[in-house]
Amino acid sequence: MTSPYGGPPSLTIGQAVGQAEACLTRLLTGVLARRRTSRPTYLALQRLNTLGGHAARDDYERDLSEWLGLDGPGAKVLAGELLDRNLAEADDNDIRFTEQGRALREGILTEGAQITRALLTGLDVHDVETTIRTLQEITTRASRPASTTTEEHS
Repeated sequence: MTSPYGGPPSLTIGQAVGQAEACLTRLLTGVLARRRTSRPTYLALQRLNTLGGHAARDDYERDLSEWLGLDGPGAKVLAGELLDRNLAEADDNDIRFTEQGRALREGILTEGAQITRALLTGLDVHDVETTIRTLQEITTRASRPASTTTEEHS
């Protein structure tokens, strides 16, 4: 068997990304456990940050639904969990970070960055930047409807 690009067999990109994702997820799980935070809560904080730290509640719940693959009630429950834990606050229309929510997110990111920094030490910075850009492009392409992705590369 040869690689998709000829030559000797090697990991496919799917295998390589999958193995890296599994290892990095395990590390993130440790960070989240130390902070007594679930992965869905962390991801909900990340999505709120992506929206600028505040958003219309309906828009935020729609974003959670789309990005995390939740149904409408699941997105509403997850947003409600942020409110219950005082990680976000809401009025009739909007939801926004509390200081506690912002601090939790920043703490997770800081601890994660320390772990990542140790993993990246000694790697070529340009290789890392290329990998990041490549993975971002793959994610963008994979997020498009299947017909769009197929048509572009036919």
